[in-house]
Amino acid sequence: MMTPTLFSVSYAGLWGQHRLDLPSFLRKAGQLGYRAVELMGKRPHLSVLDATPSEVDSLRQTADEAGVQIATLAAYTSFTLARDTEIPAVEIQLAYVRQLARLAGALGAKIVRVFTGYGTEPEGMARDWDVCVRAMRECAEIAAGEGVVLGVQNHHDVGVGAEAFAEFLDDVGHPNCRAMFDPWAPALHGDDLRAWARRLAPRMVQTTLADYVRLPRYAYVPGLVNYRRLEDMVRAVPLGEGFLDLAGFFAGLREGGFDGYVAYEMCSPLRGGGSEQNLDRSARSSLEKIWQWMGES
Repeated sequence: MMTPTLFSVSYAGLWGQHRLDLPSFLRKAGQLGYRAVELMGKRPHLSVLDATPSEVDSLRQTADEAGVQIATLAAYTSFTLARDTEIPAVEIQLAYVRQLARLAGALGAKIVRVFTGYGTEPEGMARDWDVCVRAMRECAEIAAGEGVVLGVQNHHDVGVGAEAFAEFLDDVGHPNCRAMFDPWAPALHGDDLRAWARRLAPRMVQTTLADYVRLPRYAYVPGLVNYRRLEDMVRAVPLGEGFLDLAGFFAGLREGGFDGYVAYEMCSPLRGGGSEQNLDRSARSSLEKIWQWMGES
């Protein structure tokens, strides 16, 4: 059975949005009707520098009282950082993933989410790919040693396309490295979300959802007394109000046998603004759509 999950980044105060501390967020998620949560693994939420054993115990108790499961801790990694310097950027991030995996164990979470890496120059693509593959294998081994699953989200440039994401996971080839297939980027690429959800569902432990509207942009060309088309801007809206074929995506998940976590995130400027009331409205209406697409309403 899929489990509706709320990502704490939605209430982290980023992009001008209302900020809640983690205990308040856990209570909020329970009040909104979510069964599980994903916690942002950096300040102002769950930082490996700041979290003390007593605070971790308190968070776990608060989650129990709120009736929500702490499912996932979200690491923020880019293994292509500082590639051409003497800084051991990959090692630093591996240590970060290890500490988050230990926090996950203490909180009862099952998954640590990671990203691959932002791209550098086109000529370095093969090198970037190799760096990320090797780092991901080591992350998967670290997470396994701490008793949690490593989940890779197709967010950063390396492996962001659906075909490349599947190829990347194959290259990593570690049994503890699982997919967290996110439909947003593939939708922008014009991919068939239902087909890809069905194909990747057996490898998935979680998906992360947001929805967007396209806002066409133009630049004026005075000599032609006309406008030149630019790349679209996209703006976040509650699930079901944007251009993503999320009904088809869920159909593919069901057909592929997916039974993991379905996380909703408000991770960019949201239509209606960043007030707590607007965030709550979007979280509630999005949860209703998740239940609908799961076939349970």
